[in-house]
Amino acid sequence: MMQGMIIKNMSFKVGQTLTVVGEAKSEASNFAVNIGPDEQDITFHINPRFNAHGDENVVVCNSYQGGNWCEEHREGGFPFQQGEEFKIIIEFTPTEFHVTLSDGSSIHFPNRMGAEKYSVISFDGDARIRSVEIK
Repeated sequence: MMQGMIIKNMSFKVGQTLTVVGEAKSEASNFAVNIGPDEQDITFHINPRFNAHGDENVVVCNSYQGGNWCEEHREGGFPFQQGEEFKIIIEFTPTEFHVTLSDGSSIHFPNRMGAEKYSVISFDGDARIRSVEIK
């Protein structure tokens, strides 16, 4: 399922924060950051869409389990600009992923798989990832 850049065998645990800094390409339609237990399933998918899948300037979150997408979740602002840097901060709590976007808006997405640790992060779409930090 996962495409693009993949970080495997890492440890993102409850209580930690993942910070992703990147730049949306100048002609970007959308990009995604995915967190999951393996390369098949995604517990947290965040997909800023400039103009993709019938959406314009919206952030869509979801999970992908057993070969199927779950119910989409739309919340927060849209601080992304084509050709400009972005920062996505993801705090991992026992029950949810609390996301803070560059404009200070937040997204609360449930930890649908319920695990306390995930080992795969992947990136896909029209963005260049500059840094990935887990603290």
